[in-house]
Amino acid sequence: MARPTITDVRSLSDAQIGEQIDGVRRELFDLRFQQATRRLEHPHRFKEARIKLAHLLTVQQERQRSTVAS
Repeated sequence: MARPTITDVRSLSDAQIGEQIDGVRRELFDLRFQQATRRLEHPHRFKEARIKLAHLLTVQQERQRSTVAS
């Protein structure tokens, strides 16, 4: 899975960003559950998911601040 760049995230709509945030948070929950039950096969997915979540939350905050400032 290729890591998306911040420019890819900026091209998404607000609704799509919200959906992806929910999806990534669910993925992180599932990864933590797999780790607790010792069934985690790809530990590198933690880092990828955290980076993707950070990108999504950053763009969401930028958009919220730009609408408040306008």
